[in-house]
Amino acid sequence: MEMLWPSPGVEMTDTELEALYGYPADRTWVTANFVSSVDGAVTVDGRSAGLGSPADKKIYLLGRDLADVVLVGAGTVLAEGYRGSRPDVARRERLGLAPELPIAVVTARGTVTPDLPLFTDTAVPPIVITTARAELPSLPAEVVVAGEDEVDLGVAVRELEARGLRRINLEGGPKLFGTMVAAGLVDELNLTVSPVLAVGDAGRIAHGPAGAPADLELRSVLRADDVLLLRYRRRNHS
Repeated sequence: MEMLWPSPGVEMTDTELEALYGYPADRTWVTANFVSSVDGAVTVDGRSAGLGSPADKKIYLLGRDLADVVLVGAGTVLAEGYRGSRPDVARRERLGLAPELPIAVVTARGTVTPDLPLFTDTAVPPIVITTARAELPSLPAEVVVAGEDEVDLGVAVRELEARGLRRINLEGGPKLFGTMVAAGLVDELNLTVSPVLAVGDAGRIAHGPAGAPADLELRSVLRADDVLLLRYRRRNHS
């Protein structure tokens, strides 16, 4: 991967990518990871995999390897066929991180079932973040109640923090991301722009309640062939 900005022409090593995409060590931090087409589509044929590339996969896996937990909505778990994470244990141990990487799934209505690969094909039990009114089946997971009718995402983040899970890798979907942005809970966005015009009726990466736009500053731009990898941070948010 070649850096276009702020240091043009630099070929990035894995160690340099780890430093570039690393989390702050002194606070809880939410980094969102998304891929979109040039015309803003978040999926092709209903799945983000249709926009993928080797470069996007590399940064996607790096985002997981650097995190304490993956945060994802139940709709994305179902649409993308989520399984338990398989991080690079050697890398995580070298970086001083726990070898296990749990997945925390947000479901206000209790739409996950114990037969999903998320529960049957995993080395570490997931965390299910839900509401008091959700009617969940018995699940092989840690269940966290964060709200009565709707999931209070601020509470959800604090519950993860209380478990020592401070590096939060937000993988979607658009509704969860949009609601997190509206609540001021997203610190950083890693966005891969796929060189595709998807057209169609696919949604965009964020969908949720209207509010004041979140002002971002560009932190770095990488290129891998025709793919752009952009890293943004909330402005005035060091």
